[in-house]
Amino acid sequence: MTDVPDLSFLDHPGLLPAFVEENRPRATGAGLDPHEYARVTAALCSTREWPETFRAAGRRHRAAADRAAAEGRSVSAGEAYRTAARWFHFAGLLPHPDRVAAALAATGADEAMHRALAHLDPAAERVEGKSFAGWLRRPVGAGRRPLVIVVPGMDSGKEEFHAVAEALLARGVAVFAMDGPGQGVLAATSAPEPDYHRVVGRVIDALAARDGVDGDRVGVIGLSLGGYYAAITAAHEPRIRATAVVSGPYRLDWDALVPFVTATLTQRCGSADAARAFVRRVDLTDLAPDLTGPLLVVEGGEDRIPGVTTAEALVRRAPRAELLLVPHGNHLLGNALADWLPATADWLTARLSARSAG
Repeated sequence: MTDVPDLSFLDHPGLLPAFVEENRPRATGAGLDPHEYARVTAALCSTREWPETFRAAGRRHRAAADRAAAEGRSVSAGEAYRTAARWFHFAGLLPHPDRVAAALAATGADEAMHRALAHLDPAAERVEGKSFAGWLRRPVGAGRRPLVIVVPGMDSGKEEFHAVAEALLARGVAVFAMDGPGQGVLAATSAPEPDYHRVVGRVIDALAARDGVDGDRVGVIGLSLGGYYAAITAAHEPRIRATAVVSGPYRLDWDALVPFVTATLTQRCGSADAARAFVRRVDLTDLAPDLTGPLLVVEGGEDRIPGVTTAEALVRRAPRAELLLVPHGNHLLGNALADWLPATADWLTARLSARSAG
């Protein structure tokens, strides 16, 4: 039976405005219109209203997409479905007691993105396997292309980091945006996996021989907790040729983590004991020297989360690590996309291309 964490912090009078502000750059960085975000969040009277309010916004955009599709306006339909997917995804951020609603939000995001890609990128391919599901997208043009796997974090999913995928596609790189255990559409049926490298290994197995993918040139980019997943993948999986870690943790300290994080992990892991055990595993101290391939660590100078030692520590211990520090960037650097995303996409593309030239 899943433990029910203490969610009384959701009713703290100062939480709602703080949560809205904390997630504003993340939401706009993920593609939500900042003015609509302001209107939607201004209507909230309680943090507990967040999931249904955001799902309602998703339904409005899905309805607009349905109308556009019925009228043959394919591009407008695809864009509206993509926007709906983002709103549905953000509806699931809170460790809300209604887990059925959270599962519906994740399913809504998944289905809306499916419809979006049917209009905007019909060649996109759904690929699923043991403990993963996602979308393989290839750049326009023939030939075998490098592949980058995009790994989400604790409460994110494949619908959030569209800007990362688009930046890589524009540079001629194939992209697989995935949900893994405890993430996105799989969150309702699986728990977070500390040995995430095994999941990415199965992803590479499934993709390496696909048309348009060069299985000898594979990179990974992980964001937030996904940065830890990307790092351990790079340490264990020899097929990874380049790794980018964005706002990732080096180590977690359960006793110092804020209630939002511990409650989310308790829900997704199934119990407080399982969540504590998971957090103990999130520690790159021993693995850092094994990260011998090219590694880019992207950090925001304003990213300070209690209980989280940032991945900047990797730069001192991983043999080939480089640091891209954006002083004004916050967690996930949604407030500074131009200061890191183009450079990071260029870095990954160059490292994977260099392997081919070599």
